[in-house]
Amino acid sequence: MTEKRPPLACLIGWPAAHSRSPLIHRYWLRMLGIEGGYVIEAVPPDDFRDFVLRLSVRGFVGANVTRPHKEQALALSKPDARAQAVGAANTLWFNDGELCSTNTDVEGFVGNLDADASGWDRSEEALVLGAGGASRAVLFGLLDRGIKRVHLVNRTRARADALAKQFGEGVQVAAWEQVAELLPRAGLLVNTTSLGMHGQPALEVDVGKLPTNAVVADLVYVPLETPLLKAARARGLRTADGLGMLLHQAVRGFELWFGKRPQVTAELRGLVEADLMGA
Repeated sequence: MTEKRPPLACLIGWPAAHSRSPLIHRYWLRMLGIEGGYVIEAVPPDDFRDFVLRLSVRGFVGANVTRPHKEQALALSKPDARAQAVGAANTLWFNDGELCSTNTDVEGFVGNLDADASGWDRSEEALVLGAGGASRAVLFGLLDRGIKRVHLVNRTRARADALAKQFGEGVQVAAWEQVAELLPRAGLLVNTTSLGMHGQPALEVDVGKLPTNAVVADLVYVPLETPLLKAARARGLRTADGLGMLLHQAVRGFELWFGKRPQVTAELRGLVEADLMGA
């Protein structure tokens, strides 16, 4: 009788060395006393299909998937409604031998808001900046939680129009020049663009135009406090940052692979913060 090996999961990306996922999952394995592992697998696009189709043979119970493989991961697996709506999969696991997929960016975004700005979903309207892959997860999460109207703004209007068509009448596209007039109506402002990230131009948005009870979320986590979040906090607005989303999006994958639901704690956040500061 062969000895059962401890469960092993991985992160598949190209490149992938920069990921903080191993730090997060190994912390939870240690805290929960689970004998298991989590490693990085740098897999070029041409080799991804073979790697994923032989995932269990390679000894893995599942995987996180990052750029540039998320769309291919969706095509090679059985996606749930979230992954289908977002058009990308970032988490793979096996259910009765079948390779399944989801997109936990949705849970990461919503879970982070619930933790840092409870009651955010009582807002009638939200304003989302950017129409890339992350924006898809944000739109799904907002509509799923009952936000009635989401104003979507992107530099390239055609990309925003395509997303609005996919998500339906709850998403309304506006021009970038209309941001100032939309801010007073937005109970939630979400930045999904790279503006404000280290090495990128600043995001020019006047948070002073937002309602006094508005929430501001920024998916950027390098720097930890973006100029947008700094301005929002200076005004006394509640905020949710990109690092929080990163931590919360990791929860479900861990539970699927290792059988226990982990907690996002201040200690874990401090550990990842220190790693980011030292990078």
